[in-house]
Amino acid sequence: MALTGRIRSGISVVNKLGYLCSDSLSSQRSTLQGALAGPNSEVSRNYATTSGQKERKHKLPLALYGGNGNYASALYLAAVKSDALEKVESELLDLVEAVKRSPTFSQFTKDLSVPAGTRVKAIKEIAGQAKFSDITKNFIVVLAENGRLRHIDSITKRFVELTMAYKGEVKAIVTTVIPIPSEEEKELKETLQEIIGQGKKVKLEQKIDPSILGGLVVEFSQKVFDMSIRTRARQMERFLRDPTNLADL
Repeated sequence: MALTGRIRSGISVVNKLGYLCSDSLSSQRSTLQGALAGPNSEVSRNYATTSGQKERKHKLPLALYGGNGNYASALYLAAVKSDALEKVESELLDLVEAVKRSPTFSQFTKDLSVPAGTRVKAIKEIAGQAKFSDITKNFIVVLAENGRLRHIDSITKRFVELTMAYKGEVKAIVTTVIPIPSEEEKELKETLQEIIGQGKKVKLEQKIDPSILGGLVVEFSQKVFDMSIRTRARQMERFLRDPTNLADL
C-alpha cells in the first residue's frame, strides 16, 4: 500500500539516528501530555472550551478505563475539537497496519532501550513521510516520549470503540470457514440490523476460522450466536453420552 511505502522510507531513519535530543514540543502536545496525566475527567477539562455548550458537545461517547483508554480518550477529544475524527482514525489504522507489515518498525516500537530522543526523532520523520495530520503526528510523538508506542494497536482499538460509539455503530463479528458471498453478507447485515433496531448501524467484520468446521458464529453487543458445525457436533456428542437427552435432538 502507498502509506506503507512512505512509512518504510521514514523507517530508514531509525538506523541512522544517534542519541539525539527531541525538539521542543508544540502547545498541542503539551496539552495532550497534561490530559494524559490524569483521569478522563481531566482529559475532558483540557479539551473543553469555556462555553458550557461546547463542553457538552465534546463529551466522550463512551467511558474507557486504564492507560490505553486514557490515551484513546485524549486523542478522541482532540480530534473531535478539530473536526478530524475520521482522518485521525484512518491514519491510526494505517499506522497499525504498517507496524504489522514492517518487522523493523514493529521492533522499533517495542524496544524500550531506544532513548526517548531517538524515538521522537524517528517518529517525526515517519509521520512526515506518511503525511499524517498534526493531531496524529503530535499524538504518536507523545507515545514515543512516554514509551507507549508498543501499545499503539491496543490504543487504536480503544479509539475505534469511541468513534463507533460516536457514529452509533455496532460492530458485529462473523466467523466462518470461508469468506461470506456478498449477497449473503448483505442479508446477514439486514437481519442483524433488524435485531439491533433503529438508531444503530451495523458494521460487519468477517473473520476466517477453519476450526469451526462450518456454519458461522456471530458476536455483537456482548451476545454470541454460535451456529458452527463444531459446536453442533459437541452438542451431539454430549447428547449421545447421555441417552436421556436423545429426545431433545
